[in-house]
Amino acid sequence: MKFSTKGTYGLRAVVELATHFGEGPVSLAAVATEQGISEAYLEQLMRSLKNAGLVKTTRGKSGGYLLTKEPQKISVLEVLRALEGSTDVVDCIGSDANVCENACTCSARPLFLKLQSRINAVLQETTVGELTEDHIEQKKRIEHARLS
Repeated sequence: MKFSTKGTYGLRAVVELATHFGEGPVSLAAVATEQGISEAYLEQLMRSLKNAGLVKTTRGKSGGYLLTKEPQKISVLEVLRALEGSTDVVDCIGSDANVCENACTCSARPLFLKLQSRINAVLQETTVGELTEDHIEQKKRIEHARLS
């Protein structure tokens, strides 16, 4: 399984919003600059996240984007499904299972189902809050290394 830039950049953008949770809206330009993502692409990602109910926008001079829930209450699975549509490792185990005429007799399908179950469990159990804490610690280590 390989996530597209949609999933990876979108997850980074959500973590960036989470680092500012409770401080007010974050501008698209600020997220784009901090994460090195083009504003045009980021706008598309934010639209998907907004449609999924994970972010909201505010207008005006100090407008921008906000998470709709606390970072600890947003699973990585929610974010990736909003952006990627699916986290299925192969098509025959998801909602498109009828695409494969061998789905009922495939000897590899039980392995794919077990793998998918474990992947989904990790993605569901991991929160944006956890990723944000890790991101903040990583930034501190980098800054400390620069100063040394």
